[in-house]
Amino acid sequence: MKKILIITGEGFEDLEVFYPLYRLREEGYDVVIASYKDKVTGKHGYEIKVHKKFNEINPNEFDALVLPGGRGPERVRFHREAIEIVKHFVTRNKPIAAICHGPQLLISAGAVKGKKLTSYYGIKDDLIAAGADWVDEAVVVDGNLVTSRYPDDLPSWMKRFIELLKQS
Repeated sequence: MKKILIITGEGFEDLEVFYPLYRLREEGYDVVIASYKDKVTGKHGYEIKVHKKFNEINPNEFDALVLPGGRGPERVRFHREAIEIVKHFVTRNKPIAAICHGPQLLISAGAVKGKKLTSYYGIKDDLIAAGADWVDEAVVVDGNLVTSRYPDDLPSWMKRFIELLKQS
């Protein structure tokens, strides 16, 4: 059974955490939520219990990473352990799914230069400044990276990510 890590923080986009959590569980994956405190609340008020804090995560135990959006990534970026976890997945070419503001964590990990990806339009300039080839498409796959823009893209995002998981 593959083990998937979801990294999130306060103010996450609720659908972008819960949809992949349940969709990946439906596929039989073991999914772990990680953050900097015991529970976090989404921007629409849904609360989620965190399984592990960043300092308790051994990234070698995980096969893939999910980076949801909302305001969570902005808050997660302040935690060095989280950025080191993201770097682990990048350097080992493990599958990564990022949506909305999630690619902000990829910027902080120095992982977007030369990558084709998409995101919420509001961080387009940040991604371009960090060297990414940003496009406005529902889902973009570049190697081990699967990105999308916002909640309307969730079905195509998870479909492509699950396809990538089954190949790896």
